[in-house]
Amino acid sequence: MNRNLILGAVAAAVAVAVVIVLAVGPGGGRDASGLTRVSFATDWKAQAEHGGFYQALANGYYAEAGLDVKIVQGGPGINVPQLLAAQAVDFGIGSNNFIPLNIVVAGAGARAVMATFQKDPQVFITHPREDVKSIADMKGKPIMVSDATVSAFWQWLKAKYGFEDSQIRKYTFNLAPFLTDPSAIQQGYLSSEPYMIRKEAGIEPQVFLLSDYGYPGYAAVILAADRTIAERPEAVQAFVDASIRGWVSYLHGDPAPANALIKRDNPEMTDDVIANAISMMKKYGIVEAGGTATLGIGAMTEARWKDFYLTMVTAGVYSAGLDVHSAYTLEFVNQGAGLDLKKQLTGE
Repeated sequence: MNRNLILGAVAAAVAVAVVIVLAVGPGGGRDASGLTRVSFATDWKAQAEHGGFYQALANGYYAEAGLDVKIVQGGPGINVPQLLAAQAVDFGIGSNNFIPLNIVVAGAGARAVMATFQKDPQVFITHPREDVKSIADMKGKPIMVSDATVSAFWQWLKAKYGFEDSQIRKYTFNLAPFLTDPSAIQQGYLSSEPYMIRKEAGIEPQVFLLSDYGYPGYAAVILAADRTIAERPEAVQAFVDASIRGWVSYLHGDPAPANALIKRDNPEMTDDVIANAISMMKKYGIVEAGGTATLGIGAMTEARWKDFYLTMVTAGVYSAGLDVHSAYTLEFVNQGAGLDLKKQLTGE
């Protein structure tokens, strides 16, 4: 099933890749200023969760690192691993740890070079209620989840909390079923659905961040093709370092330059939604947590990757023989990048 997440709908994905190749052009060339052109595909339409990358572009950090970066918006039908495999882009966002591990299963030749989010922002949401005060309390109750979730963190919930497939109700990314049913439980994204529920219905939902209940995954990992890592490691390092600086500036400086580019690329995005997302990322330590205080934003460790993989082996998602080390490399992170800028901006 995980292999199909990458290899399904091949014709459509290749068609998208061809379109992006024509629009963006292959990386590796230089522009008129002598900067190395690279392209970077996000996992969804422009939003605050991509803010550090847009800040690096707006503040000139990529240019200072010798890169001319083109950000390619994600969205419905955009398959980042396929774009990497087709050499349509140089870098891309993998929404969670499952993506690079699935790439290993598929033999698609790309790996994580940075973990933007130390905590996966996936949440469960309920109405205010006395019988649910933790994720464990949701055992046996109907829960609305997406199809992709069933083969991902739902398996972890089954292994850790005894959830059963009979609890599954289909989540179609429409809030109406939740809003009209006080007993409803649904999945969501920390900075998205809870805010829209408050805004549209005036309900203060209960929000349960899976990471706070032991879910071990990183999120928004930056992927690079194995070929790029082998042939152009200096471009990978430059992109990672500049992106880290962008995230430091976005979270601790003035985010306005990035926000302007986000709204340019995604006119549906509003200031209040952006402000809420920034607030949630700071409040819950989504970007900065654990080892980032000394290793820098984007940090990854072998211990956490191994923990995630073994957890998912226990949950039945992956086989015990998978080469987890092929899903990531620590070559470009854990070097304290951006800590000097953070000290400059915060005085800490």
